[in-house]
Amino acid sequence: MTTAARTLYRNAKIFTADGPAMAEAMLVDGDRLAYVGEESTALRLAGAAAQVDLGGAFVLPGFIDAHTHLLMMGQAMQKVELRDAASLAQIQERLREAANAAPDAARILGRGWLFPAIPGGMPTAAMIDVVIPDRPVYLDSNDVHSMWVNSAALAEMGIDRDTPDPIGGKIQRDPATGEATGLLYETAAQQYAWPTLASVTTDAERDAQLAGAFGHYLSTGVTGGIDMAMGEDDLAAMRRALTASSGGPDGGGTLPLRVTGHWLITQTGSVAGNLAQVARAVELSREVNSPWLRIAGIKIIVDGVIDSCTAAMKEPYADGSNAGLIWELEDLTPVVAAADAAGLQIAMHAIGDAASDAALDALEHACLVNGERDRRHRIEHLETVTPENVQRLARLGVVASMQPVHSDPAIQDNWRAMLGDHRVDRAYPWTEFTDAGATLALGSDAPTAPHQPLPNMYVATTRKSALDQSLPANLPQYALGLAEALGHATRDAAFSCGMEQELGRLATGMLADFVVLDTDPFDAGLDSLLTASVALTVVGGQVRYRG
Repeated sequence: MTTAARTLYRNAKIFTADGPAMAEAMLVDGDRLAYVGEESTALRLAGAAAQVDLGGAFVLPGFIDAHTHLLMMGQAMQKVELRDAASLAQIQERLREAANAAPDAARILGRGWLFPAIPGGMPTAAMIDVVIPDRPVYLDSNDVHSMWVNSAALAEMGIDRDTPDPIGGKIQRDPATGEATGLLYETAAQQYAWPTLASVTTDAERDAQLAGAFGHYLSTGVTGGIDMAMGEDDLAAMRRALTASSGGPDGGGTLPLRVTGHWLITQTGSVAGNLAQVARAVELSREVNSPWLRIAGIKIIVDGVIDSCTAAMKEPYADGSNAGLIWELEDLTPVVAAADAAGLQIAMHAIGDAASDAALDALEHACLVNGERDRRHRIEHLETVTPENVQRLARLGVVASMQPVHSDPAIQDNWRAMLGDHRVDRAYPWTEFTDAGATLALGSDAPTAPHQPLPNMYVATTRKSALDQSLPANLPQYALGLAEALGHATRDAAFSCGMEQELGRLATGMLADFVVLDTDPFDAGLDSLLTASVALTVVGGQVRYRG
């Protein structure tokens, strides 16, 4: 990591995400931009500043991942990758190889499996037991909303035929015997598997996992992240990183990138229990509020996901089933109203069109009871949404937080099959939100999807696959222009967390967070987003990554 009091970056093609859209040079003074514009003016102002000739390279604001899970991402990078395993046999072979490579590991962890790879779309413990019968195995689904485990893991968690389904979740059971079959949906995974794994993870392991996530993000041009399910373990790891960077417990430290956190509120079934979590978030929002780490609001998971038919839909799935809300409106409304009254930013996961109904109803109620003020609430994902709710969201000033990578055609077959009707023709309708006047903030939802922002921008601008370019585009009428997509992933991502006066644009007075690419995608074309690499990542005027 290097820094200079004043540094002139010149001979560049600078996309500012501001007006004017392009510039030639930037003068960095400390952690801020002292000038952005013509090179001749920058040279005149630079004086004795150090100079960096970028050789005509392309520069843009640092990407801000508008929806991520940092510690979980670092953990996922240590798990067996199953996203591209196309069959049960391939999954079993990878698990066998992982077990053989780590004979002393107490558990085998994997991630990313897709339902179409499993016969009948229904994974069972027995399918893992034939490969690894003696150690617990925990496998996150691609969307991290389901977990597939073996018999040893069920035993470790204490799950048997008498274990109750939690609110908003389900333990898949054999209809004849009532025994758990090895698949945990939604809050069943969160309330049984997640605490079990957390209890056997050390602080040192979490610190290494978080550092790994930071490093991967910096190498791909991400300078900030909005963590969308922060809990005590996540916050403790980030605070340790701050303390380590400052050399002591008195504060003043930095993180490798800027983190805004949303405190996860879980459904307890009790108004008092739910509101106690909001009170904790309020306390933390006052206590954790530095330029590098801040708790801005809360996160509520209103429903599930379409791939496992747990998203709440207005019409049934193709098989005739449907799912209820994890948070029914009578439970959701007091939590949203209390958080809004306290000035917290509210982010709600709502994938099904019935879930966005509930989310918007709760936000409208909060506006009614708490009065008018500047709000920056958000709805996450919005994979299916009615045209009426697109307009309602925009009218309420709610940010549409969406993830282009989730629409990648390579992972859409099961998604489409579960709906099987007209709803697949309005999937991930990004431009409907912008046409309605809403702010669109783009992120990745890592580790449910690849975290790299440049392939994410390829999907955003083409609606084609970053994983398999031979596939046709997924509803190309919803594709974004390149300048629009970059703006949604930088300027609007900053707006989505209330930091638009500091981050997301390259303009005089803004924080010096920017990325240098080896390719100009405006000149080289959209396909270059799949091959371009990061030459330099600068955060707060300091070089945090050099390619």
